[in-house]
Amino acid sequence: MYPFCRLPDNVTLDEGALIEPLSVAVHACRRASVTAGKSVLICGAGPIGLVNFLTCKAMGVTNICITDIAESRLEVAKKIGATNQINVRDVDPKTVVAQVKSKLGRCPDITLECSGAESSVRLAISVTKSGGVVVLVGLGSPEMKIPILEANVREVDIKGVFRYLNCFPIALELISSGAINVKPLITHHFSLEEIHKAFETVTSSTSGAIKVLIHSSNWKSSK
Repeated sequence: MYPFCRLPDNVTLDEGALIEPLSVAVHACRRASVTAGKSVLICGAGPIGLVNFLTCKAMGVTNICITDIAESRLEVAKKIGATNQINVRDVDPKTVVAQVKSKLGRCPDITLECSGAESSVRLAISVTKSGGVVVLVGLGSPEMKIPILEANVREVDIKGVFRYLNCFPIALELISSGAINVKPLITHHFSLEEIHKAFETVTSSTSGAIKVLIHSSNWKSSK
């Protein structure tokens, strides 16, 4: 990122490594017009879902619900302040809709779909309030079967997101100012010599990995 986004002295290289995914969240939240007072549903508690949660919080949103099929990811979400969580594994869509409404006290104004799963996209459209916004952050199958008529008659706006646009400086400011702490998202560290183990960890469904960093031999922990 040097010299475009030079890291200030109070931002570590570990934190700098998460500026890119955080920029995705900044762009998504801007596309969704996230502001204080809105209710937000985040579908997917992977790396992108979690940085979207942190960004929503930094933008003043307090009424947030996050879903996932992995309890380990929801545990990480809890550690960073997510009090409303739903494990949607093997739960029928109507029940999930009811659970989301119960957690938020209403239908979400905004749904940030961060998983890319067709079932999750369908849920996002069904649960978002009439006149609300669904932002498709996760990239899934090139074609999906979705309830487009429901989105049409209830005027649910569906917006796409592809990476980011001029968001690196904003993401860096959010970290350097202390508005967002990305360190809890870094779950594993490996040396260059352990690169194969690092990739096995990040692709494993049982490792509990969120963000995995690979370091050079002169790396020092920033904890």
